Parts: sequence; C-alpha cells; structure tokens
Amino acid sequence: MPMNLIDAAELMRARIIPEGVGNRLAVNEVCIDSRKVRPGCLFFCLVGERADGHDFARSAACAGALAIVAQRELSEVARPDGVKVPVLLVKDTGKALGALARGYRDRTKAKVVGVTGTAGKTTVKECLAQVLSKVGPTSKNYLNHNNQIGLPLSILAASEDDAFWVMEAGISKPHDMDELGEILHPDLGLILNTGPGHTVGLGDLGVAHYKSLLLAHLAEGGIGLVNADYPELVRNARKHGSNIVMFSGKGRDATYRGGYIGGVEVKSSSSGVRVSVRSRYRLWLDGEHLEVEAPLHGAAGTENVTAIAAAAHILGLSKAQIAEGLANVVLPPQRFACSVHGPWTIIDDSYNANPLSCGRTLEAARGVAAGRPLALVMGEMGELGEDAEKAHRALGECMAESRAGVIFWKGGYVEAVREGLKISNWKGVLYPVGSAEEFLAFFRESGLTSGVILFKGSRFNHMEDMVRAFSSQMDGATDAL
Repeated sequence: MPMNLIDAAELMRARIIPEGVGNRLAVNEVCIDSRKVRPGCLFFCLVGERADGHDFARSAACAGALAIVAQRELSEVARPDGVKVPVLLVKDTGKALGALARGYRDRTKAKVVGVTGTAGKTTVKECLAQVLSKVGPTSKNYLNHNNQIGLPLSILAASEDDAFWVMEAGISKPHDMDELGEILHPDLGLILNTGPGHTVGLGDLGVAHYKSLLLAHLAEGGIGLVNADYPELVRNARKHGSNIVMFSGKGRDATYRGGYIGGVEVKSSSSGVRVSVRSRYRLWLDGEHLEVEAPLHGAAGTENVTAIAAAAHILGLSKAQIAEGLANVVLPPQRFACSVHGPWTIIDDSYNANPLSCGRTLEAARGVAAGRPLALVMGEMGELGEDAEKAHRALGECMAESRAGVIFWKGGYVEAVREGLKISNWKGVLYPVGSAEEFLAFFRESGLTSGVILFKGSRFNHMEDMVRAFSSQMDGATDAL
C-alpha cells in the first residue's frame, strides 16, 4: 500500500509530531504487532483488553517503523542510532486504522465484494476469491479476519491494482456492520443467509436487520446480492438497499437459482489421505443454464455454489469461467474437510458452530455416510444468550434426524441436547466428554469400528484437539495392523 505519510495523516486526521516531516516518507505497510514490524511500516498503537500498543512503540521504532500512530502523546520515540521516529497523534487508533483503510479502498481499481451471513460466509468468500482469481488478480481477508481490526488490515494488505477484492464482514454487536460497511463501501454486497448466531450481542432487532445494513453502504451503482430463501432477510434488505438482485438455492423465483443434482463418489482407502467430497449442481444464471461440479455437498452446498456463481456472473465472468473455477476451488481448513484415517472417514467442520451451520453440516454428513455408520463429536454452541437452551434442544432433535448411532458431546447444555434426542425418540448412546483423552476412552468403549465421524462445535470447545487425537489414534491402529 505505497502511500505518502502526509496523505496517510490527512486520511486519519492525525497531527504529525514533530511538524514538517513526512513529505518524502512512503508507507509500505501497516502493522499492529511490534514483533512483525519491518522497515517502512506504519505501526498502530492499538489498545486492547490484554495489551496496550503504546507500550511497544519504542520496540516498533527500533525494528524500523517509519512512524507510530498513537492516541496519546508519547515521550520521544527514537531508534538506537538516535533517529527520531514521527508520531501521528489521533483520537482513536482503531478508528484511525479504519479511516486509513477506507481512504485506500477509495483509491483501488478493484471491484470490491463484501460478504456476510450467519453460516458459510468464510467458505463462500474463500471460494469466490479463487474463482475470480482465474480471470484477474484478487485479494481477500485471511480466513475470518473480518472485524474492525482484521478487515482494515486486510484491505491495506491488498494491491490497489487488483481486479477484485473479496472481503468478509463479521458482526456481533449492533454498531459493527455500520462501521465495517463504511470501511468496505462494496460494489457488490453479498448476504448469504441469516439465522441464530452471535444473538447475545445483537439486541431486539435481529440478525437479519444488522446483516442487511451492509446494503446501506454500497458504493455508487453498487448491487446487493441477497438470498431469497430467508423472508426476514429479504424484508430487511429492501429497507436498506435499492438495487437488489435475488438468488435462491431452494428453487424460488429469483434471478439466480441453483439445485443439487447429487454426489460424485471419490474413493480412497489410504491412511490419512484427504478425500474430496464433490457434488454436481444445476444453475440458472440470469437466463443462462449450466451444470457445475464443486467440492461441496447437499443443501448447504447448493446455497454456497449459487451465491458464488451469481456473484461471479454479476462481476462479468462467463459460464465456462464459473464452471472451471468452481471445479477447482479448495475449501479452507476445518470447513467440512474430509480425510480417511484407517477405517474412518473424518469430516472436520470444527472451526465454529451455530444452529444454522450445525443443521446443514449434519444433513451433509448424513449424505456422505450414505448408509454407513455415522458418529458425531459435537460441542456447545456459543453466543446464543437466552436462546441457548432452546437452540441446544433443537440441535438434539437435529442430531437424532442424522441417524447417528453414537454422539460424543463436549460443553454445556447436555441436558437440553438429551431432551431433544428424547423428543425424537433417538435410540443411540450419548457420551458427555470433557477432553480429547476422555473422548478416546469412550470411543473405545462404544464398540465402533468403521464409518463416518463428524467433528463440529464452537471455537471455545477446541474441537480441533479431538480431530487430531482421533486421527492419530486411527493412523496408529492402521500402522499396528
């Protein structure tokens, strides 16, 4: 992000100390971690719950920082050779970071895509960026670095000469989308879906209202791409956006539609080998018809593929480019990643969980099992507030519908889960577990020998530890044979 220091200061409304420096100083990148500072870097002193960046200003200067952005006056900041490092004084370093990113966004030639939703937004963002990269340079935010710090850092790390930027926006509080939308100012705002998720912080207006606020921040001539399968989302989207195009993964009358044709069988029997779960989809893209193959599965796959294809089509890609791009996308880690370890197909969807994503993942896992034994390793869903008990009871019912014979549960609300299973007259065995070691002990007790096993839960459950432990155990068992 080459930028004159004076220009950067003006965008952030910063006062440069000492005055009169910066005309010839070029900012190459920004940084918030003094350990990662390189020469030419603009260091932001962010104030967090566990650390205050102002305490590391001198370390950043010694590492070669071009200047320091601070929200309180600092004593002289100098390098060991005595060279004084300019300080850009602002009211709020976090807001200044966003302002700098917005200024840089306004300079780019790229078409900027903003992606939000309750479930699957990271997968869609990653896959769409891969599809678009086939026709032009494309930048994206790293995995889910999608908040008021991660989004501006991602924008400032992108090239202003890219053809496309694909940026994810994640929210948990009422003001979040307005702040992120102001920074992003997208040419295309994609709202994938809405459902219970982070509800504890969003208040009474609901998830659909706050997700739809992205459309209030579209660039001039910008387009909102909205999922027609969520009536509340559609109502709210029409309140906040004027130029809206609809897509549907459920056959609704929409400009862009998709349908699931069926799975594509990919076999592997080697220990630890990644399995590609692939499916075929039928798409209608504003009057054009095509069939595509992608590494997704079932109903959730239909929604994601339709959204990706619709966005790519709006941005000018041809049917052939869309089909080729979808066929070659690679899913991000811990998002329905399938691998074979010994006699088990492991589905690692352990990154995070909410009621909407859990229901879809369970449906897809049942499809992958296709009659083979299915086991579930599930964890508590977080940030649901007063809806938590009800949501976990409903999850119990959903798990029963997956036809899993054994369920291992980590975290709270186990009684609500148990009640949901009982409502559905489930006849399997539920094992509450507190650690990977306890899970493995109960697994040995269960008598399970082969099949498909799904891992999913909210971040604080650390379900990835369960995945690693189980994978190693199965690989060891195979080696012993």
